[in-house]
Amino acid sequence: MLSPLSARFRHPAQVVVAGFGVAIAIGTALLMLPVATTSGEPADWVAALFTATSAVCVTGLAVVDTESHWTVFGELVIAGLVQVGGLGIMTLATLFTLLVSGRLGLRARIVAQAETKTLSMSDVRKVVLKVVLFSLLCEAVAAAVLTGRFLIGYGESFGRSVYLGVFHAVTSFNNAGFALWPDNLMRFVADPWICLTIAFACILGGLGFPVVFELARSWRHPRRWTVLTRITVGVTLALLALGTLVFLVTEWRNPRTLGALDDPAKVLAAFFTATMPRSAGFNALDISQMYPSSWLTTDLLMFIGGGSAGTAGGIKVTTIGLLAFVVWAEMRGEGRVNIGHRSLPDTTQRQAVTITALGVALVGVATYALLALTPHGLDEVLFEVISAFGTAGLSTGITASVGTAGHLLLIVLMFVGRIGPLTLGSALALNRRARHYELPEERVIVG
Repeated sequence: MLSPLSARFRHPAQVVVAGFGVAIAIGTALLMLPVATTSGEPADWVAALFTATSAVCVTGLAVVDTESHWTVFGELVIAGLVQVGGLGIMTLATLFTLLVSGRLGLRARIVAQAETKTLSMSDVRKVVLKVVLFSLLCEAVAAAVLTGRFLIGYGESFGRSVYLGVFHAVTSFNNAGFALWPDNLMRFVADPWICLTIAFACILGGLGFPVVFELARSWRHPRRWTVLTRITVGVTLALLALGTLVFLVTEWRNPRTLGALDDPAKVLAAFFTATMPRSAGFNALDISQMYPSSWLTTDLLMFIGGGSAGTAGGIKVTTIGLLAFVVWAEMRGEGRVNIGHRSLPDTTQRQAVTITALGVALVGVATYALLALTPHGLDEVLFEVISAFGTAGLSTGITASVGTAGHLLLIVLMFVGRIGPLTLGSALALNRRARHYELPEERVIVG
């Protein structure tokens, strides 16, 4: 008979939800301490809860200005919550990926470990160690580049440069989007050292550890890549290229965004703007001054998000990539969905459809609710809802003005958007029910 501990481990979703809930509760309590605010007064509980949730869920939405409202202690708490949330997401998602792919047999090992009271789980330990080392290495490199730039290019003191470099390296690699300036990163819109460093850190964090690890091993041999890596890399590059092109075309003459920049800066800003909706959340252009067509493009990019088993949110590029292959196979009249030299199982197709459908439904219901709770228009509300659900952290500027009910709704969206796809994806993949009979088929008119 299984012990209570092993019984809990049989339901990974409960562990994930409980772990992130505890982290948010601790973060809220720390941010409500007087030492965390510049005023010396305890922070409003909604602001503290919203900020803690945004940090743990690596979103980046904020109801107060990070630099002016929080002290260094408060900022360090935020950075710590981002680090915990990012590492937790990458570690759990990577382990779930290995479990689903059948490479690790994690569930059986955890149950056996709990039964025998042993601590030897070499495969799990190696995976977790690699995730942590990879994360810290990427953050260290980004921090070094940013520190040098702030020190040499902007005349900051060494201590201040290190602080700025480390803080933004942590928030960028973990796709959190918190910045220590009131205009986020708009003052650095034409600085490639700042923008490209943060953009590439966001991309690396959002690809997912299994993909990065495979690329490190066999980047010279694309034919050997797994379907996961092929889809993740292909869709990521396509979205970055298309997003950059769309923003260049739509915002080129907008005097309040790209129009005021020279041509090289326009390309840099467009690439940065196309990268950030993939769940990163920084902005080098004023989002509120963009054209509605650019908002719609950003909505789509935020909803899709980044790679599986990474720090990015959204329904994931693998999900949208799989759906594209399903549609293509159906249009060609093929009975099976083939990707390269592999066939896609029917269960995986249903999982992709389920996650997408539930995501659309959640965004639709939340948009209706926020429209009823606030005086803002559909474009702004839809943007805010998708940003929260996709843990993107971008905003048209209405986050602080949606009221307490609106803030609580966005908190729920950030939590569900961060935890939901991970736990739902693993739960669907692990849920196998054998049916010992088949019902008669009946054709239904579709379309």
